[in-house]
Amino acid sequence: MIVTVSGLHGTGKSTYAAQLAKGLKLRHVSAGVLFRQIAKERHVSLEDIGNSALEDPTIDRLIDEETMKEAERGDVVIDGQLAGWVLKEKSDLRIYLTAPDDVRLARIARRDRLELDEAKRQTAQRERVQLERYRRHYGLNVEDESIYHLVLDTSILSIDETTKVLLMTARGVRSRMMNAVQASLKLRSGRASRVLRGRK
Repeated sequence: MIVTVSGLHGTGKSTYAAQLAKGLKLRHVSAGVLFRQIAKERHVSLEDIGNSALEDPTIDRLIDEETMKEAERGDVVIDGQLAGWVLKEKSDLRIYLTAPDDVRLARIARRDRLELDEAKRQTAQRERVQLERYRRHYGLNVEDESIYHLVLDTSILSIDETTKVLLMTARGVRSRMMNAVQASLKLRSGRASRVLRGRK
């Protein structure tokens, strides 16, 4: 099973992707972590690597390639702003998380140990550059929610309650997938049996 979790910064992508992976016993891969690793390797800030990626599409392509490799291994939950788009044809469940801006910014400030004004400034800059990157290099508007199976505001329930909603959805999708496979195998078995009987 391949699940993608997308959304803007501070919506809980990595938190809920990790919870899903744990509950479904799948691997968890974060495109954001891959992006941070590139920044660390190049000894630059996230803001700087984002600005570099605006001019250099190979940075995003590198993350796309790694994301695709992980998806091809199967049994994974992948979080990232482009995960749903990159894996649109391969994923079994695409989730998009939302939250009001004030909630997102408060979460980011706590996570990154920043003053709220600084979190607001950095986030606005990062998201402006990202939107332009994705439009320029992919022709995408990542705020388009039409490709997602489930869109959920993570501010209306607790973390545990939100996790339960996501897990219930994912388990339902996995159950339907398994039923479809079993039905397909049963159909093939019936056809093979009829062929063998016809040869007698």
